Amino acid sequence: MDPIIVGIIGTFLAILLLLLGMPIALALMLTGFLGIWHLSSLNAALPVAARTVYSVASHYAYMVIPLFLLMGAFANSSGLIDNLYKTFDKWLRKLPGGLGAATIAACAGFSAVSGSAVATAAAMGTIAYPEMKKYNYSPRLATGTIAAGGTLGFLIPPSIGFVVYGMLAEQSIGRLLIAGIIPGLTLAVTFIAIVVLQVRLNPSLAPTSPETVSWREKVSALKGVWEILLVFLVVMGGIYLGWFSPTEAGATGATLLFFVALAKRKLTFDSLFKSMQESIRVSVMVLFLVAGATVFSYFLALSTIPAQLAGWVVGLEVSPYVVLSIILVVFLFLGCFIDAVSMMVLTLPVIFPVILGLGFDPIFFGVVCVLMMQVGLITPPMGLNLYTIAGSAKDVPLEDIFAGAMPFVIPILIIVVLITIFPGIALFLPDMMLGGR
Repeated sequence: MDPIIVGIIGTFLAILLLLLGMPIALALMLTGFLGIWHLSSLNAALPVAARTVYSVASHYAYMVIPLFLLMGAFANSSGLIDNLYKTFDKWLRKLPGGLGAATIAACAGFSAVSGSAVATAAAMGTIAYPEMKKYNYSPRLATGTIAAGGTLGFLIPPSIGFVVYGMLAEQSIGRLLIAGIIPGLTLAVTFIAIVVLQVRLNPSLAPTSPETVSWREKVSALKGVWEILLVFLVVMGGIYLGWFSPTEAGATGATLLFFVALAKRKLTFDSLFKSMQESIRVSVMVLFLVAGATVFSYFLALSTIPAQLAGWVVGLEVSPYVVLSIILVVFLFLGCFIDAVSMMVLTLPVIFPVILGLGFDPIFFGVVCVLMMQVGLITPPMGLNLYTIAGSAKDVPLEDIFAGAMPFVIPILIIVVLITIFPGIALFLPDMMLGGR
């Protein structure tokens, strides 16, 4: 049978297994195994799955995933997130929707030591939602703001999204992390602007706080951000200066935050155990997804589908930006039904060769890809951040949370367009800091 036909059948088999409820990692691994067996031999297929799982789990660079997750867990345990929120509240309170703006700023700050969008949304949901509810903020605005702010954890480094993309596309994780700084900060500012604009148009969404904050209180509150700022500068500065790799940076950041939690006497055995347990759970999930995608990629490579598709697309007499736009629309659609990491795992083996064939910079596409995955975190019916917030705000109907998050999709798409027109937004820092590294 023609290898391309086998590849198409295998792709549909993987989709069928997913629809039947099989875990994505196992569906991809089983389909890849059967495809390699058919296209090559059983002797070639048998060792692939075991070898791939071992090589992914034992690869030193992939240790960055649990280490970044531990950073976020220790930051949360030590009370740094609560301090961060209170600091930004004092500085932004007088803005229309000031508590919402403070929530976005705190989400950006937590993202700088977290790496996980869901962890950011969960942490801020327990801290920010009760405060906004206390000041009679619209439940729709409050929950939508937290859900959208949480997505910054997928973009602002250290970002698990960039780590997974780097693993799948075999790109420098250090360059990808640094490439996310400017888009991440720009998006955070844009999210704040969306909150302010909504409240200006409809002041009933967020009453103005009657409390005044003196400059002395504002300056004094800055002590609540220095630990997170220090860890972020050490982690990203160390990567930039070449002092350590992203994995070593993650270990350094986790160690620093561990000692911060100890010094504040906030780290109990129970919180330490839960932090490590959650880091292991998420890391195993991500690594199995990558292993399954790798086996499936071997099968697709044997079928020649990615190479043939890339050659066909490159030969089309259309602008590369037309093809890129189609890919982004596909991402937007899939984001409504598949979680961000799974979508990346499913699509990159086929799409990435096409992107390279069209001449797009892989680091630029990594930033655009992660931004589009962000959209999927807050678009119904499968937006993970929406359901995370629903767990914190049990008194808010799910449809209100969906509606509250939708205005924040627009700025993400605007940033994607801007980066596509001006790739330097994403490439300036990694080119300046790391050069060819």
